[in-house]
Amino acid sequence: MYNKLIDVTKTFTFDSAHHLENYDGDCKYLHGHTYKLEITVRGKTDDCGMVIDFSELKAIVKKEVIKPLDHRYLNEVLDFNPTCENMIVWIFNKLEGLLKKERYWLQKIVLWETPTSFATLEKEQYDVES
Repeated sequence: MYNKLIDVTKTFTFDSAHHLENYDGDCKYLHGHTYKLEITVRGKTDDCGMVIDFSELKAIVKKEVIKPLDHRYLNEVLDFNPTCENMIVWIFNKLEGLLKKERYWLQKIVLWETPTSFATLEKEQYDVES
């Protein structure tokens, strides 16, 4: 109906434990978080008026991210130091290809480690060569 780019966001939560390696602070010890994950898809609406069906977005994120991480010890699941920054890149890697269609794409991920601390990764940052 409208030829505008629209952002659609779905929020998820999961509980995990971890410790940080090569870190000299309290987080070097085993501890847990209730993570909040925001996934934003940007695109144009289809004939039905949707960028992406929320249930489709939910199914993809649950399968690829939530199920492997929820109630898990991240140091045993991930092959890197499970900082919020490293995790957000891993999540983007998992979802980017699955949420890339002609009409829409993965635009942004926000991962909250605590109610006051989070990391953000947007497509423009992700696409930059390091």
